[in-house]
Parts: sequence; C-alpha cells; structure tokens
Amino acid sequence: MLCPSCGSPVLGAFCSRCGAHVPTPPPIYSVPQPILLASRVQQHINILGVLWCVYGAYRAMTGIVAALILMGISTPGFYGGLGSPQGIPFMSDSPWMSGLAIVIVLVTGVIALLAIATGVGLLQRKPWGRILAIVLAILSLIKIPSGTALGIYTLWVLVPSASGAEYDAIADHS
Repeated sequence: MLCPSCGSPVLGAFCSRCGAHVPTPPPIYSVPQPILLASRVQQHINILGVLWCVYGAYRAMTGIVAALILMGISTPGFYGGLGSPQGIPFMSDSPWMSGLAIVIVLVTGVIALLAIATGVGLLQRKPWGRILAIVLAILSLIKIPSGTALGIYTLWVLVPSASGAEYDAIADHS
C-alpha cells in the first residue's frame, strides 16, 4: 500500500515518512460458491436399485422352496412316508398340490423378474424404472415385512412430484 500524501510505502495505518493517516481498504469478500446438494432421488436411487434386485432374488428363492415343499407333499413317500395312510391323513392323496406348486413358481417367477427388472431400470436410470418401481412398491406392501419396508422406502423416494422432476433430470433418455 502507498501513502496518498507522499507516495511512500506504508505498512500500517499511518505513513512513517509524513505521518498521514492511510485508510485501509475494505476487505474483499469473495462470493461463496453454492453448495451442490444431491437430491433425494440421486442419494437413494442406487440403494433402491440394489434392494429391488435383492428382493427379486429373495422372491425367486422363496417361490422355489415353496414349490419344492408342495411337490414333496403331493408325492407319496417323499418325506419319509408322511404321505402314506399311516402318516398325516390329509396328505395321503393330494395331487392338486403339484398343480399349486406350478402356479406358485409361475407367479413368484414373474414377480421376481419384475423386481429384478425394476432394480436394473433404476440402476441404469431408465425412464420406465420409476413407474415400474412405484407400481411394484404398491403391490409389495402386502408382503410383510420385507416387501412392506421396501415398498414404503420406494414410495418415500419416488412418489413426490419433485422426485418425478429429479428422476427425469437424471434419467437416461437414450
């Protein structure tokens, strides 16, 4: 800084040569950079995608286990003679359970594939991923406790109107 009276360099508030008061310039504040906050959808979309894939695998496994149990019940002697007349009486002739097992495998297989497709759609930011996730979240609410928890979490993240705009902004429209 230079003295306005004599032009000599000044280190303080007064000039050491002429004694003139040198006003200090006001501090220069820079404009703070805005903090970029990730939206709620961006923060949770990867977690939702992974959870839907895991839920799909879980549904597939439970459907297969249920079908195997029903197939075993419908086959006499499969569980060590439980289906015989000396075992449990209602299990002696239950061929309809094998048909029920096929229906269970088909229904849980479709639900599992839809859940995995939802997870992949969310992870890849597909435009249809949000809609499919909302529909499956509503349908999974009756599957206590895992489906209910995943359904509530999905609806909390994806249903608000602001979430729709945020998802459209990050969606891969290619």
